[in-house]
Amino acid sequence: MRRDPRDVIIRPIITEKTQRLQMKHNQYTFEVHPRATKPEIRSAIQELFKVHVENVQVSWVKPKPKRLGFRPYGKTRRYKKAVVRLREGESIPIGGL
Repeated sequence: MRRDPRDVIIRPIITEKTQRLQMKHNQYTFEVHPRATKPEIRSAIQELFKVHVENVQVSWVKPKPKRLGFRPYGKTRRYKKAVVRLREGESIPIGGL
């Protein structure tokens, strides 16, 4: 079953590190659906933003411990992250660039 591209790509991840990746290596970082595959991510990015994807790297971001008031054992959630490299000269209009 093919997923809708808006279901595959959840949100862009915008941090100082991802901004550096955008400027130096033309790579963009997104939070993606936990069951999305590399071909699904590639086609979703190409369909949504009308760009050509050269490479997709996928990783899981582990939960980090957080303190929640008096409870010392809270954690952030686990999510799947994709770093997408675009063809030279193309870009995606996200973030403060």
